[in-house]
This record gives sequence, structure tokens and C-alpha cells, in this order.
Amino acid sequence: MKPGAIGYLRQDISGSRQQWDEIQIRSLAARLGYDLRKTVVFGPHTDRPLHRLRVLVGNLGVEAVIVPGAEHFEGGEVPSELVERADVIIVSPEQTFARWIIPPDAPADMGCH
Repeated sequence: MKPGAIGYLRQDISGSRQQWDEIQIRSLAARLGYDLRKTVVFGPHTDRPLHRLRVLVGNLGVEAVIVPGAEHFEGGEVPSELVERADVIIVSPEQTFARWIIPPDAPADMGCH
């Protein structure tokens, strides 16, 4: 069973690229082996978007949130409160903010029981 993910974008940030951004989210989710459950689109007047996103992550039990770019978050920074609940994966430039950090000197079979 594939781990679940949701896409997230801000309509006002994507603008005319919204459809392209949604395609990029779906493509990256598939390439990384996620089951993309839905893509959430908020506008500039959405009340408490981070809170809503965190609740959705919890309710759906997804492992990751995939976003076109960090500019879709307020202040252009990935919120640590979100990373506490799910990995946040940015499409461009591709990078992952992971909930769990495995130390470089950890045994290779760590967590594989």
C-alpha cells in the first residue's frame, strides 16, 4: 500500500499556472510512490490556511504534503508546525522537509523490523 499525500497550493500564487502546478504535484507524487488523495486549493482570503491544512493532514492520515514551491506558504517558508505532522515536499526546487531525521551513523536496518 502506498503512503498517502495531499497536494496544496494557493490559487493567488499559482495564478494562470494553477493547472500546470496541479500536474506537477500529481507527477511528483507518482514518481515518489505516493497515493495523492486530493489537491487542496486555497485563496488569499481563506481563513487560517495552515490550521485547515494541518487538520486535513490529520483527518486523512497522510504522510506528505506536496506543494509547487515554498512561496505557497505565508512568508515563503515551510511551516515547522506542518512538518511536525507530515513531510513537506516542494516540487521546485525539489526538496523534502522530513518529520524524521535519521542520523548518518544509524544502523542500516534502523526502523525495518
